[in-house]
Amino acid sequence: MYKILFASLIIGMCFSILYPLLKTLPMVFCDLEDLGNPDVIWIPIKRSLLSFKAAIRFIYKDAKILFQSLGYAAIITVIQTFISAMTGYALARVKFRGSNFIFFLVIVTFIVPPQSLLISQYLYFKNFDIFGIIRLIRGNTLDLINKPYTLYIIAFLGFGVKQSLFVFIFRQFFKGLPTELEEAALIDGCGFYKTYYKIAIPNAIPAIVVVSTLAFVWNYGDTYYTSYFHPDGPYLSLRLTNTFSSANVNNVLRALNVWYGVAGTTTFAFDAVKQAATILYMLPLLIVYFIVQKKLVENFERSGIVG
Repeated sequence: MYKILFASLIIGMCFSILYPLLKTLPMVFCDLEDLGNPDVIWIPIKRSLLSFKAAIRFIYKDAKILFQSLGYAAIITVIQTFISAMTGYALARVKFRGSNFIFFLVIVTFIVPPQSLLISQYLYFKNFDIFGIIRLIRGNTLDLINKPYTLYIIAFLGFGVKQSLFVFIFRQFFKGLPTELEEAALIDGCGFYKTYYKIAIPNAIPAIVVVSTLAFVWNYGDTYYTSYFHPDGPYLSLRLTNTFSSANVNNVLRALNVWYGVAGTTTFAFDAVKQAATILYMLPLLIVYFIVQKKLVENFERSGIVG
């Protein structure tokens, strides 16, 4: 009886998660003129790939935008992983006055909504200066809004997407490492930095896999930081949001009529193209997940995210 109840619970949870996807597939593979037909529920009467063709024309008309979005996510992932690992190691293994308070601030940064920090961050990068040095040299401050490297600076300073969580993961992982490893490295003549790079980092592969995967997924789909600090950037997440906003419904339907001669298009056609674009947008994430799936599942517990 216990096994039956457990299996029923798992099946129910899987169905709840997969139901939106199952509901989407008939819509995106259905002919646009049949959308809204009460006779079409799960199996389309006339199958078509027109939704995907329109989505590609709307979102991927410039193929390099995909590689630019992936490249941006990859660079931010490297920066966040590098900075978070160093910070987590320092908080876990270095004994100094105020370390617990700094870790408390990291937790507060994770709990506080990023919207509460937006105005101060925006004004800081709008009038960027470092201890008055830039103003002294140039005569005025720098405007870093809508510059691509602004997002890299935010990640380098530790305020990237969910970066406080990454610091927490690394801190918990390094805290669980045996002190005998560091003592043995010290006896062998390793200093602090050599111990970190030769001992701590190789043993932190589980945490690195978890953090890098989460960082890539979240930065690839980020619309908060990109929309405020680099709104004109070539990001798929922004283009998807702007193209299929509620204010752009009529423009999308008009384009479908002009491009493919689809008469009498309704909001169902808009939703179908939007869902097709979302599926195409998710493909790189699915590929990344299938590549790291085994490592990710094996390393979740060892990374310190649970337990």
